[in-house]
Amino acid sequence: MEIVLKEKIKEAVRNIYNSEVKDDLIQIQETRKDFKGDFTLVVFPLLRFSKNTPEKTGETIGQYLKDNFSAIAGFNVIKGFLNLEISDSWWVAFFRNLVLEKNHLENCQVPNPETILVEYSSPNTNKPLHLGHIRNNLLGYSLYRILSGCGHNVIKTNIVNDRGIHICKSMLAWKKFGQGETPESSGMKGDHLVGKYYVLFEKNYKIQIEDLINNGMEEAEAKNSAPLMKETREMLLKWEAGDKEVFGLWKMMNSWVYKGFDETYKKLGVDFDKIYYESDTYKVGKDIVLKALKDNILYRNEDSSIWADLSPDGLDQKLLLRSDGTAVYMTQDLGTALTDTMSTILIKIFMLLEMNRIIISRCLKLF
Repeated sequence: MEIVLKEKIKEAVRNIYNSEVKDDLIQIQETRKDFKGDFTLVVFPLLRFSKNTPEKTGETIGQYLKDNFSAIAGFNVIKGFLNLEISDSWWVAFFRNLVLEKNHLENCQVPNPETILVEYSSPNTNKPLHLGHIRNNLLGYSLYRILSGCGHNVIKTNIVNDRGIHICKSMLAWKKFGQGETPESSGMKGDHLVGKYYVLFEKNYKIQIEDLINNGMEEAEAKNSAPLMKETREMLLKWEAGDKEVFGLWKMMNSWVYKGFDETYKKLGVDFDKIYYESDTYKVGKDIVLKALKDNILYRNEDSSIWADLSPDGLDQKLLLRSDGTAVYMTQDLGTALTDTMSTILIKIFMLLEMNRIIISRCLKLF
C-alpha cells in the first residue's frame, strides 16, 4: 500500500502543482494510534511545491487522493501531517486478488530453501481459544503459506500447555461444583465448558481471599492461604505423582477441550504437523533442572525451591521448580528444547527470550 500511495501522491503533486517530486521527499508512515487513519504523509517536504501552509497543502492533497483514488475512505490533517484512511473494500479486493492470482509468489522462490519451524496457537487447556489465539493462528498459518510458497520446507507446530496449577483450577472447580456436567449434558462446546469452571474457581477464590482479608490477614498471605488454592496445589502434587483419580479427571476434561479446539481449528482452516504437550516435556525439564542443581549450575532456596541466578548476566533470579517440587513454564521450556527431532529449532525459538536463552544455554551444556 505504501508503494501505491507514493505513486498516487506523486501524481497529486504533478497534477495540482505541475511539479515532479522525488521519492525521498514523500515520507509515509503508519498513523499514530491516537489519531484516525492508517497511513500518514509528512507534508513539510512538499511545501516547496505548494508554496502554502502545511494545513492547506495537506487538505489539498488529501482531497485529490479522496477524489481520484478509491482506496481512500477519508482523511484528516493535523498540523503538517496528512492522515489517510484506507477503505475496507480496498483491502478485501487486494487480498481476493492475491488468492485468485496463482503465481503471486513466483518471484519469491528462494535459491537455498531452508527447514523453518512456525509455532502458533499455544493454548491452555483450561479455557477456550480467545481473540489473541485466533490472531496467532491466522498469522502463523499465513507465515506457513508464504514461506512454503517461496520454497521453504515449513513445519507447523503447536505447543499445548496442558498441565499446571491453572489446569488444576478448572479441574477442582468441576469436581466441587460440576455435579457431573459434560459437554453432552450441557450442550456446551467442551473448551467452553472447562472455561466456565475456570471462571467459577476464580470467582469463589476471590470470595475466600476477601473473607480472609476482612478477618485481618494480609492480601499476599490470604491468596496463599485460601482453601481453594491449597486444594489446587494438593491436586497438582497428586497429578505429578500420577494419582489415578486426579489423572483420570485430567484426561477426561482435556479430551473435552481438545475436541472443542479441533472444531475451532477446522473453522479457522489451520492445522499442525506436530503437536507438543507440556505434560510430556515437563518431565524432561525436571530431569534437566535436577541435574543442573547437582552440578551447581542452579541453586536451592531456603524453602526448597530451585532457582537460576542470572545476576551475572544483568538479569534477575528465575524460578525453575517450586518449593513443593512442581514444575513451572520454564521447566517445560527446557524439556521441550531437548525433546524429539525438533530440539535444535525449538532452542532457537526459546533463545529469542534473553532469560530463557541464558538458562537453556547453561543447562543444556550438561547433555
